[in-house]
Amino acid sequence: MKSKTRQAGRIRIGKTIFWVAVVGLAISMSWEYLYETFFEAYTGVTNAPLTYESSKKLSSSEFEALARELTHQARYEAALEVTKDEENDFTRKLRVDILMNTPSFREKTNYDHIDYFRHAGIMRYEGPKTCTQCHETMVIHDYEGNRKTVNTLEDVLDTVHFKFQSTGRVFTTYGYDGRRVNETSAIPIPVGKIDRACGIPGSFSWTGWAKLIDAKPHGLDGEVEVRSEGCGQCHIGGNYHPATEKMMPVGDVPDVTKQGVDCLICHSSTYDMNQRYVIQDQYGTRWNQDRSMRAALTVTRPENKNCLNCHQHNLGGDAYEHNEAAKNLGYKNKRLLHTGAKRANPFGPEDDVHSKAGLLCTDCHVPQGHKIPRGNKGVDLVSNDLPEVQVACENCHTLAPHTKSKERVILNGHISRLACETCHIKELMAYNVVLRDWIHPTWNEEEGIFVPTDVYLSGDVGKGLIYLWFNGNGTFLANALGNNPIKPASYNPLMEQMVKLDQPDVVEAVRQAAIELQKSYPEIDVDQYVESATRPMTQLTPEMLKKRTETIEQNLRPVMNKGESKIYPFKLFNAMMYEDMGNQGPFGAMILPFDYPTYYETGDPKAAVIQAISDPIVQRMYQTPFKEYMMDEFMYYFGVDGWSPEFPLKNGELVNVQPNWMRQMGTLMINHGINKDGRKCEECHTANGILDFAMLGYPEERVADLQNLPELKYLSNTEETALAGDQEQNKKAATVAAEQK
Repeated sequence: MKSKTRQAGRIRIGKTIFWVAVVGLAISMSWEYLYETFFEAYTGVTNAPLTYESSKKLSSSEFEALARELTHQARYEAALEVTKDEENDFTRKLRVDILMNTPSFREKTNYDHIDYFRHAGIMRYEGPKTCTQCHETMVIHDYEGNRKTVNTLEDVLDTVHFKFQSTGRVFTTYGYDGRRVNETSAIPIPVGKIDRACGIPGSFSWTGWAKLIDAKPHGLDGEVEVRSEGCGQCHIGGNYHPATEKMMPVGDVPDVTKQGVDCLICHSSTYDMNQRYVIQDQYGTRWNQDRSMRAALTVTRPENKNCLNCHQHNLGGDAYEHNEAAKNLGYKNKRLLHTGAKRANPFGPEDDVHSKAGLLCTDCHVPQGHKIPRGNKGVDLVSNDLPEVQVACENCHTLAPHTKSKERVILNGHISRLACETCHIKELMAYNVVLRDWIHPTWNEEEGIFVPTDVYLSGDVGKGLIYLWFNGNGTFLANALGNNPIKPASYNPLMEQMVKLDQPDVVEAVRQAAIELQKSYPEIDVDQYVESATRPMTQLTPEMLKKRTETIEQNLRPVMNKGESKIYPFKLFNAMMYEDMGNQGPFGAMILPFDYPTYYETGDPKAAVIQAISDPIVQRMYQTPFKEYMMDEFMYYFGVDGWSPEFPLKNGELVNVQPNWMRQMGTLMINHGINKDGRKCEECHTANGILDFAMLGYPEERVADLQNLPELKYLSNTEETALAGDQEQNKKAATVAAEQK
């Protein structure tokens, strides 16, 4: 009897557990459906199943033909590389033919995934759905030697390359209120970047994710050529919007969105950038991808060309002659090319010693799974997957990198004060953008669109490139923080170097640009324009200027004095944009985005702002939920006492919106474009050297010492003696050779 009772009890418990599980599953499914529906309605974004023309199923014979073609081409290219030093063409051809038929060489030049796909019967590539058939999980090795197994796709979705924002404590950035962004005592908010170069701050990337532009380039007699533009071209999510769900405190990315991840842009050695263009369907616009079997069968670990398909745009720029992506703009709706460059600091064998030596990007930026370290130093709000991992020269070169030169002891003595880049990056490309005016666009005849006016470009020291003390931290608007080790109060770049372009030739160049702009915009006051562009702090009221001075001393000075500072090179940049003056502080005001089609097609920046801020998600930012969730905290970092929800658009007109230059220049880190040979001592240690020791906080007596080092005379004599010795040795060698002859 007791046995039957216990059995009945177990049955009742089992039924209860079953129904609880059923109800729980139903609630979960209902919540997921209801949340996604509500989320899309609230934010105005769209999620839908994604299709790609390049994703085509092959027959068995087509598969085998493609496999033969790919392996032959890979083998041939590898053989050419091995024989590249052979000067005789006939001999080289023979060597190539021999290698092509050598069993060990053939084995090394096969693509592994050809066999994998063949044995699995995969005849069509369908994105993550295909990849995760084999790679559902992966083992990650961290920098402490630990191993863990993770879900592969979720690991990808949690990277900067997909979401580009983070609520984590991953930033070396401090707000103007003195707090580190998302530190443990702060309310964590999603932060990505504030991008003045692109015309769309990171927080507003929805307004320019994937856009089609009607261009009218010269030579088409007024006919329209549709072009592609938008932030999504350099992020791996192929959806109708950025990873909006990752910005919210609850919810997850829908499955259809996850299937939009572009695995092959990083992992295929034959990825075709001509497949990267904007397409439009019944749901909206998004970026196309190369999902061909050709790309899928040639999967490898990421190579430099994979990284540079996107990152060269930021480093060398579209104008860089070796930017391969800029030469493959799309089979249709070609991507727009951009003038100038954000950093003008390219990575390629022609301009960087490490690239020339054959190093891979991942030799320095060693991944953990799909997370790639940016380094533990940074001045901006670009998110960082592995903030504690150091990416630095000394990882390879040690703290005594100079071993051959006669003055190696003296040079190694500089390591505690100078970053390697300070000597080994001598200049930026000449098309480095220093001042960009989004308010007064000019017509680009070649592209057939209106573009922001690049008022001043220079890669020269003191103009587009300056030197600052840096301790690894930056401000909310990308200003390098650090201080001279003697901690002088006189070193104050936020009141000096970052707010002045005072060289006479720079000022004159800006004046000439303003005079030229005045021809199209008669309302421009040239004198006022030049002053605001070259001395942006003059835009502040006396009250704001006083508050700025106090903020620097009370909030930023303690951060400047943290840790160890070294002198680093930085690229200068500022832009004139429309700002919401209801949310302003002593360092600037909330930047408003532009709608790309309106801006590029009409040249009307005000209309472009009106169109952009009419986007539903921008309107939501000015409402109470967003104010409480993130915008108040965001503005505290910005140096503003909370977020004003007063929407800057009423009855189709902008309200309390003004065009301004940000009140200081941004200072962007530059770490590529490394020269093998560094600077000579006399380039710095003279009265007119590239380092302004007084501006770097040294007292007057020390400045005099640094500009008149007695060691320079010794080193100069040593070089002259060495040169004379070399000449004498060469002369003797020539005499011996002549006698032997």
